[in-house]
Amino acid sequence: MTKPRKNVGKSVAPNSTRKRVASSPVDGVADVVQTGLLVDLRQLIEGARRAAAMVVHAGLTLMYWRIGQRIRAEVLGDQRADYGQQIVATLSRQLVADYGRSFEEKNLRRMLQFADLFASEAIVVTLSRQLSWSHFLVLLPLKEALARDFYAQMCQREAWSVRTLRERVDSMLFERTALSKKPEELIRLELDTVRARGDVSPPLLLKDPYLLDFLGLGDRYLEKDLEDAILRELESFLLELGAGFSFVARQRRIQLDSDDFYIDLLFYNRKLRRLVAIELKLGEFKAEYKSQMELYLRWLAKHDQEPGDGPPLGIILCTGKKREQIELLELDKSGIHVAEYLTVLPPREVFVQKIQSALEQARARMPDPTIAPEKE
Repeated sequence: MTKPRKNVGKSVAPNSTRKRVASSPVDGVADVVQTGLLVDLRQLIEGARRAAAMVVHAGLTLMYWRIGQRIRAEVLGDQRADYGQQIVATLSRQLVADYGRSFEEKNLRRMLQFADLFASEAIVVTLSRQLSWSHFLVLLPLKEALARDFYAQMCQREAWSVRTLRERVDSMLFERTALSKKPEELIRLELDTVRARGDVSPPLLLKDPYLLDFLGLGDRYLEKDLEDAILRELESFLLELGAGFSFVARQRRIQLDSDDFYIDLLFYNRKLRRLVAIELKLGEFKAEYKSQMELYLRWLAKHDQEPGDGPPLGIILCTGKKREQIELLELDKSGIHVAEYLTVLPPREVFVQKIQSALEQARARMPDPTIAPEKE
């Protein structure tokens, strides 16, 4: 005789039936809020807050400029230096008492410097839409006006944060650009073009040297090690190359007749709208590198260049440069840029001296614009 089975677990009432639980209207409302409406409202609120913060920051920056301009006009009205020091100190004490530490004497002097170095209110109004007061505090210590203008324009165009701007200044980005080696008149013309139309030219993006210390290679490595390290640290390499670069290919194969050639690295720059071929070399530049790169650029122009794009550019990265050879070869006319790269950065003072020395040598080789060319 079999025993009756007992219910295991929760008891079930006799004659009970299972009912399907219907979703309540409240659940439907919660789904709509979570998936759509709440997200949209958050975006509206955060966007409005960002816009309001930008307006406030721009207003503060312009106020600081106008304070500096007003004090400057008063101080310059009386040429005595001691009078200027006294008036700034006196104003600071009263303004701090009324409005807080933002108007301490050192800050008033920064406002004076701000108005002195950025003399045009119209330019300040334009820059302050993207640059905060903290951005300008990074720019004020720069001694060269062209460098300040370069960083201000690039910061505005590329939306650099204060931290990014400081890193660019510390790495002497302006002094490393091909632009900085040109005559002052051409530099001003390039920067005016960026300001007016936003156009970026190769001299603004091409550098010398390139800082590749993030690759972690040390002093001894093979060419393949360098290429592998760049691809491992591609994001950092793209940042060092500059704005607008995107990776296209590694060891791009070129077939000519029965021969195969390989471009080490191929990039595209959307701001220049050009393909950029990069060759990695160990040791100093050699003259035969020119013909090799010219071959690559002509092949790219014929087979890979899209309608509307500019002619391809070539960058030859070497550990050393022979400047006389480079000048005689007139590589710029072929769209080729030769630059050194550093996988290990020297001490700061040595690095600064190296960059400044290269800049001085480049400018010393420029033709004197006051001397008329000889007639043939």
